[in-house]
Parts: sequence; structure tokens; C-alpha cells
Amino acid sequence: MKKFILSALTIAALSITSCSTDDDVSGGNQGNNEELSLSGNITENRTLVAGNSYVLNGPLFVKNGVTLTIPAGTVITAQAGGTDVYLMVERGGRIIADGEPNAPIRFTASSQSPAAWGGLIINGNAFISGQNPQGQNEAGTEVNTGVLFGGDNDADNSGVLDHVIIEYTGARIDGSAEHNGLTLNGVGSGTTLSNIWIANGDDDGIEFFGGSVNASNIFVLNAKDDMFDFTQGYRGTCTNLYGIRQADYTAVTSDPRGIEADGNLDGNSPSDNTQSDFTVNNITIINSGNNVEFSDLIKVRRGATARITNALAGTFGTAIASDFIDLEDSRGNATASTSIDATANGTADETDIKNAPGATVNISANNTGADATAFSWTGYNF
Repeated sequence: MKKFILSALTIAALSITSCSTDDDVSGGNQGNNEELSLSGNITENRTLVAGNSYVLNGPLFVKNGVTLTIPAGTVITAQAGGTDVYLMVERGGRIIADGEPNAPIRFTASSQSPAAWGGLIINGNAFISGQNPQGQNEAGTEVNTGVLFGGDNDADNSGVLDHVIIEYTGARIDGSAEHNGLTLNGVGSGTTLSNIWIANGDDDGIEFFGGSVNASNIFVLNAKDDMFDFTQGYRGTCTNLYGIRQADYTAVTSDPRGIEADGNLDGNSPSDNTQSDFTVNNITIINSGNNVEFSDLIKVRRGATARITNALAGTFGTAIASDFIDLEDSRGNATASTSIDATANGTADETDIKNAPGATVNISANNTGADATAFSWTGYNF
């Protein structure tokens, strides 16, 4: 795994520069339409200025005890730096990105291509599966193992993401470590996640590594790998999820899925103290990518318990899925307590179900899936 050279990041505070004035907005600056660069460590509370343009040109860390506030309508553009450009909120830090329907907050990239940058990573103090050698419920982040997440506070609060767009993310470090659009590591239920659009990423759209945070109105468009990924003991509730691969989308990984859910991390620790046990209410999964094959529209495995209601999942055009629902895996099946209520759409085969654990799988013709009107603020034409 690639290691980041932290000595280059030991600056006293957030690096914000411009040609004429800095951007510490403790005063009344209303924005100067300036372009300012962001990188390094935020070691005291900071609020960005609405109206200014921001360039993320390196890793940016929100440190323990510090809050980064991003006003509605702000655009942060990542330089095309791949794995070396990302925003990470560390344990005990907070991000307040509270956008509005007519003024969302946008994280984008200068190259406007998948894998241009690493994405947004939030680390919390909530429970995760597994313990370190000292008996603590914590682990190192996938993209920077020196930064830890997890703990014993399921009600932990890492801030607010509301009416936020995250696009062109998913830079890959190596074959086993990569960035997602939005990565949630041990994030607690005190955190607010709602109205988020994650578009055109090179890996997963959104991934939950443990924690108990709830999420609502999450839209994933053209994720190269999984749309919605749950692992390492996630125990929250997600409501109104919509995942689409468009008809003109051709990129594919070896095993992309609509839902991929593991009880523990990669199935390597089936006896971990906390396995994923989560709920998804109202979800639509659509694969219309030309000649793009999904391994599974819904995959639950490796000790996970999932309760999925009102699911509508389908394939269209030349796109196919090897399995409609698969609850089996060589490293452990889903639990028998899993329950899934699903409707097959398009050319998806509703009889293609693998259910060795004997979970409850109800196939009906009447599910409506997610409510697309919740995403009207994005301007996407469903």
C-alpha cells in the first residue's frame, strides 16, 4: 500500500493562499471571487467563504476537535492528483457541509474524469467489527493506515453533509486499496447524511466501514465498481437509495454490484465482535451500461444481516447481471436473519437467487423502489 509522506503535511494550520488576501473568515468577508488553494492540516475551526473558488491541491486533514464549515453553493475543485488529493475528516473532527437545493456544495475535479482525485473520507468513533492487538475497536483507514477510525461511541457526531455533490473520485492506490466517492469509517449516528449525489467515480460510490450512521436520499451515478457498499460491522439505516449505470457507460471492474454487503472486513474475521446488521428502505438499482455485466444486483455475504425493503433492481439493453440476489460466498454466507423484498425490472431474472442460508427472500411485482423526485435538485433526468 502506498504510504503518504506526512512530514510534508506538518503545517501549523490550513494552507489557504491567494494572490491578495487569505481566507480566514472569522470576520465579515463576503467572498471576493478569488481562487484559493487547500491542503495540509486544519488545526483550528475554519469557515470557507461563499463566493470564493477553492482548489484542493493535496491531502487536506480536519484534525481532532476541529470543525470545517463549508457554506451552501461552494465549489471545491480537486487538481487531478489521483491518490494524493483527498479530504479526510479525522476522528473527533467535524465537517459541516450544509448545502441547499438551489445552492448545493460541489466537490469536483479539474479534469472531469473518473479517478481524478481521492474523494471525501470521514472517520468517526463508532463501533466497528474487530479489535486491534490492544483490544480496541479501531483500524487504520484504507488509504492512509496511520489515520485511525472506530471506537465505542455509536452516537458520535462527525457533522453534516446535506445537498452535496461528489464527482470524479475513486483513485486507486493498488489492487487492494482505493478511494471511493464517499467513505464513512466508523461514523456515528449523530452525523447527518442526506441529499448526496455521487457521480462518475472509479470505484465504489459510497462505502460504510462499520459505524451506525444513517443516510437518506443518496444517488450514485456511474460508479465503476459497487454502488452501495457495507462492511466491517455497519449497523445503520439507509433510506431512498438510487443507483444508475447509464446506457452509454462501458467501464467495468471484475465484480461490480448494486449492493455489496459484508459482515466483517473481506470475510477474514467471521468471529469479530460486531458484524454488519443494517437496514435499507426503498432502493432502485439500474444497470443499463452497454455490455456491462454486474456480478450481482444485490449481494449479502460474510456474516452480514440485511433487511432490505421495497427494492427495485433491473438490467436494460445489453447490460446483464450474473445474479439477481446472491446470499452466498466462499468466506461465509449472509445470515438466516436476512430479509429482502425485491422486484426484478427489465431483463433481470427474478428466479436467479442464491440462498443457501435460508434467509427470507420475497419476490413481488409491485415494488416501486426509491423516490426519484427527492433528487430533483440535482437536475438529473431520470
